[in-house]
Amino acid sequence: MSDSNQTLSTPLAELARLQTALSEITATLRSEREQLRARGINLPPLVMQTLTGVAAEFDALEHLLTAEQIELGQLRSLVDSGAMISASFDTDRVLNRAMGIIITLTGAERGYIILVDAQTGALDFRVQSEPDVTGQHNLAAPDPHISQSVVRAVLTSGQPLLTDSAHEDARFAGQKSVAAMMLRSVLCVPLRYKDDVIGVVYVDNRIRAGMFSERELNLLAAFANQVAVALTNARLYSDIRQALGEIMTVRELTGSVFESVGSGILTTDAAGVITMYNEAAADILDGLRDHDGLRLQDALHSEAVGDVLAEVRLTRTPQAIEAEVTSPSGKRLYAGIKVAPLRNAQPSGEGLVVVIDDLTEQQERSAMLNIMRRYLPPQMVDNIHTISGLDLGGERRDVTCMFVNVRPVSTLPDGLRPQAIMAQINGYLAGATDCIHAVGGVIDKYMGTEIMALFNTQLNPQPDHAVRAVEAALRIRDHLAARDGGAGHFRIGIHSGEATLGNVGSFARRDFTAIGDAINLAKRLEENATSGQIIVSADTHARIDADGLRFEVRGPLQVKGRTGAAPVYEAFRA
Repeated sequence: MSDSNQTLSTPLAELARLQTALSEITATLRSEREQLRARGINLPPLVMQTLTGVAAEFDALEHLLTAEQIELGQLRSLVDSGAMISASFDTDRVLNRAMGIIITLTGAERGYIILVDAQTGALDFRVQSEPDVTGQHNLAAPDPHISQSVVRAVLTSGQPLLTDSAHEDARFAGQKSVAAMMLRSVLCVPLRYKDDVIGVVYVDNRIRAGMFSERELNLLAAFANQVAVALTNARLYSDIRQALGEIMTVRELTGSVFESVGSGILTTDAAGVITMYNEAAADILDGLRDHDGLRLQDALHSEAVGDVLAEVRLTRTPQAIEAEVTSPSGKRLYAGIKVAPLRNAQPSGEGLVVVIDDLTEQQERSAMLNIMRRYLPPQMVDNIHTISGLDLGGERRDVTCMFVNVRPVSTLPDGLRPQAIMAQINGYLAGATDCIHAVGGVIDKYMGTEIMALFNTQLNPQPDHAVRAVEAALRIRDHLAARDGGAGHFRIGIHSGEATLGNVGSFARRDFTAIGDAINLAKRLEENATSGQIIVSADTHARIDADGLRFEVRGPLQVKGRTGAAPVYEAFRA
C-alpha cells in the first residue's frame, strides 16, 4: 500500500468524496434508466428513493461534522488562550487579552468584562469591546449601554444566563432597560474564583436573535473560570509586590531607626553568637568591631550578666540588670542591660536581643551625690535645681523652725576621750536626723550638739508643716529616751512664722538657709526648755488641729528679744 493510501483523510474530506461518488452514481442511474426501460428492464422502485435518502443523511452528517469541527477549533483556542492569559501577572493585560479571545470564541457584537468592588458592590466596567462606525472594536468605549438587570441577575445567582431574544424573555418582563435597548442575543457568565463571584463576562448581539447556543455558553463559562483564576493570580501578584514594597520600606525604616537609636542593640543566634549590632553598641562596647563571631557573653563579660543570659534562654522571659561589665577590649564600664528572647518561626532557633546603655557617668554622678548627701540635707541635693534659681537674698515664707539640742556635752559622762565624745554626739545627731527626715523636714545645719530643722521651705512645701515639726520632735523624744535608758537630756524648741529663705554667701560659694525673728524665737525656746522638754510657741500651737497630740500650758515665758511674757506649750502624745 502506498504512503498516500496510508494517510488518513479528514472526516469532512472523506464525506465530500463519498458525496461526489453518490452524485455520480445517481446521475448515471438517471441517464441509464430510459435505456433500460426501452429494453424492458426496470430498476427497483426504491433505488432512487434510497439514494436520495443517503444524500440527505450525508448532508446532515456534513452539518454535524462542520459543527464539531468548529467546536473542536473553539476548544483548541480555549486551551491556547488559557495558557496565554495565565502567562501574565498584569491585571489590565489579562483582561484585554481575555476580551479579544471572548469576541473570537463567541462571535459576539459587543463584549464586557465587569468586576465587582468587594467593598461597595459597585460595578467596574474594566474592559469593553464595542464596534465603532468602521466596525473596529474599541477596548475603551465609554458609557456602555447594556442591561444591568442581566448583570445583577448573574452576580446574585452565580449561574450563567443565555437568552435568544432578551426583550421578549419572560425573565426580564418589566425591565425597561432591556425593552428600550431591544436586546436580542445575550450571554452572561459569572467570573467565579472558588466560592466567590468576582464579576461577570457579558456579550450580546443587538441585531441577530439566536446568535448564541449552549455550546457558546459552555465555552464562555469554561473560559470565564480561566479568566477568574488568571485575574486572581494577577491581583495576588500585585498584592505581593505591594506587600514586598511595604516590607522593604519598613525594613529600610527599621534599619534607619536601628542605627539612629542612642542605646546599643545587639542580636544573637541560638548559640549566643552576635549576628548584628548597631553603631551605638560598637561605640559603647569598645573593641566590638574588631571581633567576628564573638559570643555575647564575651562582649559583655560579667558573671551577673552571664546568669541573666542563661535565665532568659531558659525561661524565655525578658530580664533587666545593671552591672559592671568588661568590653571586648578590656575596658570596664557600668551598663544598664535589657535582655529578651528574639522570636522567629522556629522556636528552637531563637536567639536573644540585648539593649545596652552606658551608665558609667550616671553611676559616677550618683556616687558623688551620695557623698554630698552626707554633708548636705538630702532635699537640698535632690532639689538643687530649685534653689539654684534663687538669687542671693531669698524670699519671705511661712515656715516652722525647730532647734534640737540632742545632748549637751555637760551631760555626758566624765572622763571620756574626745574621740568617744564625738562618737556619742554623732550617734545622737544621726538618730534625730532620721526622725526629721522621716516626716519631710530639711536639716538646715548642725551646730555642735544642735540641729536646726525647717519645714515648708521651697525644698519641702508642706501645708501641715507645724504638725510635722511636732511629730518630728516627738519621734526624737522617743528615740533619745530609749537610747539614754529613759533619761531625757535633749531640749527642743519649735516656732512657726514668717522668715526669709534663700541663698546667702557669694557667687562662688553659697548656702541655703533661713533668717528672721521666727528663727530666733525657735532658738530662744530651745534655750529655755528644760531637759526632756518639747516647747512649742503659741503661733505653732494655733496652727495645729490634729488627733493624737496633747499640749500643756507652760509659762508665760519671757524670751530674749521679746517684750512681755507669752504663753508656751509642752507637747506630748495623747
